[in-house]
Amino acid sequence: MDNTLKFADSHEWVKDNGDGTVTIGISEHAQQMLGDVVFVDLPEVEENIEAGDSFSLVESVKAASDIYAPITGEIVEINEELEDSPELINEEPYEGGWIVKVKLEDPSELDNLTSAEDYLASIEDE
Repeated sequence: MDNTLKFADSHEWVKDNGDGTVTIGISEHAQQMLGDVVFVDLPEVEENIEAGDSFSLVESVKAASDIYAPITGEIVEINEELEDSPELINEEPYEGGWIVKVKLEDPSELDNLTSAEDYLASIEDE
């Protein structure tokens, strides 16, 4: 796993792309809890998302789970590959299984997220 990733308590990851945008997906731990992903309800490009609000839904053979925005901003790209290959979330949660790219409204929000090291430590306790 990329140590530059930041995590929300609700198991979403954020990667700072260095250009004012971030990529968002769900953690390996989250996809393991969900099981085999069969559908991803993608939001619309240009939709604004607010930190803490649900912006997507991931359905697996076991359950449907809301995906929450770890930061506030405007969606600039969605991972259309997930429409035909939702299993990418299981196979490559940190690479091909990303969900959206978002233009940050306030880059300081990244400081509120958990480091990869602290996140991994927190899920070991569950």
